[in-house]
Amino acid sequence: MSTLLIRLAGPLQSWGINSNFDTRATERYPSKSGVVGLLAAAQGIRRDGDLSALRALRFGVRVDKEGTLLRDFHTAHIWREGVKYPAGKDSYTTNRYYLSDAVFLAGVESTDEAFLRQLDDALKNPAFPLFLGRRSCPPTLPLSLGIREGVGVWDALKREPWIAPEWYQRRARRRTEPQQLRVITDAAPEERGSVAVRDAPESFSPYHREYGYRGAIERESVSISTEHDPFSELEGAECI
Repeated sequence: MSTLLIRLAGPLQSWGINSNFDTRATERYPSKSGVVGLLAAAQGIRRDGDLSALRALRFGVRVDKEGTLLRDFHTAHIWREGVKYPAGKDSYTTNRYYLSDAVFLAGVESTDEAFLRQLDDALKNPAFPLFLGRRSCPPTLPLSLGIREGVGVWDALKREPWIAPEWYQRRARRRTEPQQLRVITDAAPEERGSVAVRDAPESFSPYHREYGYRGAIERESVSISTEHDPFSELEGAECI
C-alpha cells in the first residue's frame, strides 16, 4: 500500500455533508466526498461519471491549522416579470459557513500505486478548476505533496512534518507544550469508536446527487514538538 498526500489550504474552505436548503454548514475538517470531488475534477471526471475507484480509496485527514469559522449572510430577492419585490415580500435569507485560513493534510491510500501516480499527476495538471468544497474556495499551491511508498494513510499522516504556515509555527514554539494535531481516518464499521457519516459519494449529478455512509474515527492526536530554538529568531538577520 502507498499514500498520496494532499495539502488543502486557502483563504476559504467549506466542507458540508449535512447542509440543506438555505443554510450551508461546514465541517471543521475536509470531508471525503469533498476530496473525492476535487480528485474527480482533476482527472476530468464529469459530475455523472464513475466514482467507484475514487470512493474505494482509504481516506484520512490531519488538522494542521484549525482556521476560523466564518458566516456569509445574504438576503435574496425574487424577481417576477421584471419587477423586484421589496424586502419582506418574496425575499429570503441564506447562511453559508466557511473555514478561514485553515490548513489540512489529507491522504488517500491504495494498493494500486499506478493509480496514485495518475492522481498525483492530475493534481499538478488538473482537467477542470479545483476548489476546496465550493467553487468560491480556490486552493493555494502546492496541492500534491507526493506519494509515500509502502506507507498507509495513518502512518503517513503521523510521520509528515507540520505544514502550518511558518508564522503560525513560530508562535507555537513560544509555548512549552507540544502541539496536538487531530487525525480522522476511514474505519471499519465494527472498529471501536467508529461512527457512521453520510460522506461516501456515489453520484455528483446535479439531477440526482447520492451519498452513502462510511465509517470514520478520530485517532489519537499526533504530537508535534514546538521546542523553542532561540537561534531561529536570528534567521535572516545581518551580523554587525
